[in-house]
Amino acid sequence: MTEDLNPTGMPERARIDHDAVKPRRDSPRGGRKGEQLQVPEAEFRSYYGRPIIKAPVWKNPDVPLYLFLGGLAGSSAVLAAMAGPTGRPSLRRAGRYAAVGGAMGGTVFLIHDLHRPSRFLHMLRVFKPTSPLSVGSWILSPFAAFATAAAGAEALAPYLRGRRGAKTLQVAGDAAGVGAAVVGPALATYTAVLISNTAVPTWHEAHRHLPVLFAGSAAAAGGGFGLVFSRVEDNEPAQRLAIAGAVVELVTEEKMTRDLGMLADVYDKGRAKTLMTASKACLVVGAAGAVVGRRKRWAAALSGLALMAGSALTRFGVFDAGIASANDPAHIVVPQRERIRRREEAVQAGTTPPDRHYVPAAGN
Repeated sequence: MTEDLNPTGMPERARIDHDAVKPRRDSPRGGRKGEQLQVPEAEFRSYYGRPIIKAPVWKNPDVPLYLFLGGLAGSSAVLAAMAGPTGRPSLRRAGRYAAVGGAMGGTVFLIHDLHRPSRFLHMLRVFKPTSPLSVGSWILSPFAAFATAAAGAEALAPYLRGRRGAKTLQVAGDAAGVGAAVVGPALATYTAVLISNTAVPTWHEAHRHLPVLFAGSAAAAGGGFGLVFSRVEDNEPAQRLAIAGAVVELVTEEKMTRDLGMLADVYDKGRAKTLMTASKACLVVGAAGAVVGRRKRWAAALSGLALMAGSALTRFGVFDAGIASANDPAHIVVPQRERIRRREEAVQAGTTPPDRHYVPAAGN
């Protein structure tokens, strides 16, 4: 198929390129009796080469970093809340600082992607339970408040030790830390719901896997941060969380790509393949190092850095795969045809369709 431009510059209706239609001769003498037309195989192409759906306009690296920092903050808050009652002060301190740093950094990247701070404030004016973005804004705000209070109490504690009000400050800090830990899991996973609620095929069809993948990624990042910045005698909970997160992330990623079928091809090419391959390598190395080297300070720190890098690379890989999927017409057409075929077969058989009838809409 080709496109021509008329004198006005507007494209005319696509037509068959007859130069591409080659004769195939079955007769050795080349007579017309055995001549047949051989048409090139059909390609999935959108109208005049335009994408079928509008890809998200989110910036890279702003949004992937926002996804990563949200997971790091949420899991670190949970780790800090567990470290306090078990007498691990260095791990509690690292977790609280990671929670507030991740929340603040994520907010900065989110506002930069939105271009104006007023847009973020506008999302807080009205609570819309049906909007993942609105719900996420209301998750991030209280988490940031709790995390800031807990980190502030942690920072002031050395200056008030033995003085009046030190006990009150500790109780307030612990209460704020528990509040951040309660909201933390939602902060770590709501972004998966946010991106799977779009029309991007690779994200939408993985809506059952992405929350689990992001939860594992967040646990690996938070545990890795704890391994880097806590003392050896305090880092056992961080080690366990990091290893569990890495295992969950690797297993879920494998299952997700298998269940996606042809939609998973974006993970096998381009930048997404490079990022996801590097992520797996970092997670495997980091988890192995955490198992054998937890009691060595340098080994624990290197393992934690590898786990954090693997978590971040996963977020970048998922983001790049989604953008590539939105720009591939085959990712829209083939699943739609398959859903229609299954629906027609179910109607003829008198049974309920095996999945909901979803047709991506442009602009989501």
